[in-house]
Amino acid sequence: MSGVWVFKNGVVRLVEGDCQGATSRRKVLVHLPSNEVITSYAVLERKLYSLGWERYYDDPDLLQFHKRSTVHLISLPKDFNRFKSMHMYDIVVKNRNEFEVRDM
Repeated sequence: MSGVWVFKNGVVRLVEGDCQGATSRRKVLVHLPSNEVITSYAVLERKLYSLGWERYYDDPDLLQFHKRSTVHLISLPKDFNRFKSMHMYDIVVKNRNEFEVRDM
């Protein structure tokens, strides 16, 4: 994972790329059991449902998923084009051995 963690307005986020200014590669989220690249929220939602995640509909600007057996919440931007590596890593951390982030 290359980049710099930036703390701004009470939020920590990963700014991709290294400090030398090299261009970063595009990242993709991969479902490991099927080796399938997640290409849409519909595909991701099916995978998360199969793992016990439930959809929350509280915020119209976000896609949110919660797993009853945990305190974890996954919050994603409504627009898949704004789905960034920080969202991918959040999914990976909360679903160990199920997803992986890879460089394209």
